[in-house]
This record gives sequence, C-alpha cells and structure tokens, in this order.
Amino acid sequence: MKRLVSILLALAMVLALAACSGKNSGGNAGGNTGNTAGNNSGDSGSNSGGDAGDDSQAGDGAMSYHIGIITGSVSQSEDDRRGAEAFQAKYGEDVVKLATYPDNFTEELETTVQTIVNMSDDPDMKAIIVNQSVPGTTEAFRQVKDRRPDILCIAGEAHEDLPEIGSAADLVTNNDFVSRGYLIIRTAHELGCDTFVHISFPRHLAYETMSRRLAIMEAACEEFNMTFAQETAPDPTTDVGVPGAQAYVLEQVPVWVDKYGEKAAYFCTNDAHTEPLLRQLFEYGGYFIEADLPSPLMGYPGALGLDLTEEAGDFEKILAKVESAVVEKGAADRFGTWAYSYGYTLSAGLAEHAKNVIDGNSDLLDMDDLAAALQVYSPKAEWNGSGYTNAETGVKSDNVFLIYQDTYVMGDPGRFMGSAQVEVPEKYFTVK
Repeated sequence: MKRLVSILLALAMVLALAACSGKNSGGNAGGNTGNTAGNNSGDSGSNSGGDAGDDSQAGDGAMSYHIGIITGSVSQSEDDRRGAEAFQAKYGEDVVKLATYPDNFTEELETTVQTIVNMSDDPDMKAIIVNQSVPGTTEAFRQVKDRRPDILCIAGEAHEDLPEIGSAADLVTNNDFVSRGYLIIRTAHELGCDTFVHISFPRHLAYETMSRRLAIMEAACEEFNMTFAQETAPDPTTDVGVPGAQAYVLEQVPVWVDKYGEKAAYFCTNDAHTEPLLRQLFEYGGYFIEADLPSPLMGYPGALGLDLTEEAGDFEKILAKVESAVVEKGAADRFGTWAYSYGYTLSAGLAEHAKNVIDGNSDLLDMDDLAAALQVYSPKAEWNGSGYTNAETGVKSDNVFLIYQDTYVMGDPGRFMGSAQVEVPEKYFTVK
C-alpha cells in the first residue's frame, strides 16, 4: 500500500537542514513504486549550469571515515557529477572521494567495475555511492562486499535489473517508473493534451524499468482517452554518436508535430535527445511534461540559449531564469520539469543519507530518513516513493526504493501539479 510522503519545509527549516548533517525530522517519504531505471541520463547529457550545494559549509561535520561517490563524467551526466561535488564541498576533499566511470561504459565494463572496486582499497572507506549505476555496478558491489563487507554499497538509477542489483547493493534508489508512467500521462491530460508520443530505441526498451513504464503510459492513455504513439530515434552510444542522434531529432520534430498536432506531449528516454526535442517544440508547438531524469538543466539551457553561469548551484534561480525564457517563447503552461535536478539531488542526497546512517542518526531502509536526506538538496520539493514491486512475482523489495518529485509546470505563474499527492491506481503496479 502506498505510503504518501509530503515534504514541504518552510524556509527557516530549509536553512536549518542545510546547516546540519544529522537526521532530519522534517523529511518524509512514502509509498509508490518506480524507477526509470535503465534510463540513462548517463547515456549522454547536455545538462549545463551545474555546481550547487552549500559550499560555505565545507568541512562542516568532520567525519573520521570516508565516503566515495562514483558518477558519469561532466560531459555525460553533469548533474550527477555536480551533486557529488556539492557533497564533497560540504564535507571536504579529505573525506569525500570522487571518481568517474568511462563515458563509453557499455564497451568498458571492466574499467567501470575496477573504478568502483578501487574505492574499497581505502581502509577508511565506509560507503560507496554509484549514480548512475551503469552496467557493471552489480559485479563491482559483489567484489566490494567480498573484500569489505563493512562498506555500505548504494546504487542510484540502476541500468541493470532491479532484483539483480538489489541482491548486491545495500540500498537501490531509482526514479519511480511505475508512478511516473501514470502521472506523466495524467498531467498531460490535465494540461489538455490529446496525444502522447514516446521516443526511444531498442537498447533502452530492453530495460525492465523502461519497458514497464512504456506499457504503463500506454495503459494510462487508454484511461484518459488519449492517443498513444511511439517513435524511434538513434541510440547515441552507437556509431552515429550524440551529434547524429541529435540531428535526427531536430529533423523529425517538425514532421512529428505535423503528424500528431500541437496538442501532443512528447517524452524521450535519453538525455541527448532532450535538448533538440525541446528546441523544436518551442519552435513548432507541442508539450513536454518532464524529462526522463528531470531537471531545469536538462535540455532547457541549450534549447533556450541560456547562460546560467551566475545562477550555477542555485536551483531556484536556475528555474526562475528558465521559466522566464519559456514564457518569453510563448510556451507558458506547456513545459515542465522537477524544480530541483534529480541527478544532482540523488548524488548528494544518497551520500548524505549514508553519512546519517553511519553516524547512527538514520535507518538505511527507512523511506522517511532517505527523503529527509534528499530534502537537504531540494528544500521546497515534495517527494513520494515506495518499495519496488516485482511485476512477475508481486513481491515488494525491502531495499529497492522508487522515488519521485512533484512536477512543476512553467508559466506566469508556474505551478506544482500536486503529483506527489496523487494516489496511483493499484492496477498500474503490476502492468508489464
């Protein structure tokens, strides 16, 4: 049963949360299921703009142990990396160790595994966080546990099957592909859309999380009497690369808008497709509810030609600048996001949660404690989540959590859609 989570903190509590690293009494988290899993914002990202965190607190809450965070590179998944850097800036480079896995992680599996395992060579290492958890993370965690069973192994956004990585990790958190599959369609319907267009490619649709979400989206379209359509775009990890994949999307969006009409909402499973999709939707019409791994930095700065250097690290200012540009484009009430970057919040929040657990202030598998840690880096957001339910067996996992943030639709004024408070119909949790 879904345990609703509402986290709305007043500014005074936000400042208090940012200033301390102990257990947050203000955070909650609740119960759905989800993950977009294999999505891959790591597959390629055009995120720009992103340092964040409270750098003024560097060294605060000195630790006698080390925490390691492994992410993709800035070129591949900037938000993930910037979140790791924010946590390191808060607690110090001497105790927070960062590393990146290869950009072409699908071809360099051994290097990925070794990068993660190498963290366990540090005798003071007490937690290893990988975000996103690309292929190889499961094997790496097994090796770490063989060598150092005392190290907490935490996976964010798994590209591997959730039951599989859940068997090796102490905690897995993914964005809620089940609930979001329903809620994205519900939001599109509320905004007046009559069609939903899903853009992906075979590698992504081989992931359980993405294939299940697609099936849920199609089922939700039936419920809301909307047309569901699929389009294929090139995989950026193939020979065409990111430039070829983006060029294809730029060429096709005008064709798609002509085909589906201006009341269609679009969704793509890959970060590299997001910027060209947004750029053309601003030009030709259409709706965009939120990215696969949502952030105001995901696609919007490039599509709108924004320089966010001065706003870097302040997501409220980033969102305000993006929103203003969206409104100037005449696109109010058609484009959405999460107010705070998911990739950024997950890297920093999972590390914060690990610290709280090691310090004895939090329970590793308590959703409220996890949400409180995420709240430190997303102070005005509302979250929901729950344990992952295996669609084949109906069994809910104890250590795999699916989480999501409320959807924010930009306008004059913009508004949160209240998605985190919607009760997702039970039938969607076993759609496959």
